[in-house]
Amino acid sequence: MNTLVTSAFLAVIGSASVPAAQAGELWRTAGLEQPESALFDAANNRIIVSNISGNPGEADGNGYLSVLSVDGKTITQHWADGMDAPKGMAIAGGKLYIADITKVRVVDLASGKLVASIAVPNAVFLNDMTSDPSGKVYVTDMLADAIYRIDGDRPELFVRDPMLASPNGVFADGNRLIVASWGKGIKPDFSTAEPGSLLSVDLSSKVVSPLPGAQKFADLDGVIAIGDTIYATAYMTGTLYRYHAGGVPEAVAHFKPGSADIGTDGKSILYVPRMNESEVAAMKLD
Repeated sequence: MNTLVTSAFLAVIGSASVPAAQAGELWRTAGLEQPESALFDAANNRIIVSNISGNPGEADGNGYLSVLSVDGKTITQHWADGMDAPKGMAIAGGKLYIADITKVRVVDLASGKLVASIAVPNAVFLNDMTSDPSGKVYVTDMLADAIYRIDGDRPELFVRDPMLASPNGVFADGNRLIVASWGKGIKPDFSTAEPGSLLSVDLSSKVVSPLPGAQKFADLDGVIAIGDTIYATAYMTGTLYRYHAGGVPEAVAHFKPGSADIGTDGKSILYVPRMNESEVAAMKLD
């Protein structure tokens, strides 16, 4: 892994303390190991959590997935093993796809067994994932200003563009991808010369466009959309933002640094991985 990324992530992890409860918090589940992503599996009414459990960029074999109930109980701590530093996830065709440094892991949703590992050529630091209505999955490469698309087991470069500015979070929303960028010019402390933005990538034309009013405001991590509302996290500050088209991002919650790839039930609940506290929290939205 890039030394810059390794040192920055580990420095933040080592400095965090337990946060205060947030307004609207329904529950929080502790005992995880650097949870980076929390994905709601609607078909099975459960939450799948990726645990890095070590260096975020090291192929150490320590990474695994856990399963939580929708009320925050741990159903299975080690549901799927055999990974290195799993991060973002997406579901398509009865399978779970997981970003794992330079590979995309594939897990059978029914059994929790790792069934494939897809090497992504030229990948540097794969991060978040999403799936579109046709069943294709997309994965960001944060350190290469790129997004890859996987159709079944075939990876291809979908778009590479400096405008992506270290793309982290990604969410399929109709005929576009919503992208949360970390920002340009990443420094040794993982701050940036230019903060990140919310972006849109057209699935047909692959054109990258800024979302009006949501430019250069924070080093962004996870992103999801519920209806016409977009939520995004800023990892380094622990801020949760809410954005409506035509407006500006509004801070709606503040955590300790380390809030990563958020998930949702698609209705009114956010699942927030608190990587530094090794917790996942559920929040009821207003």
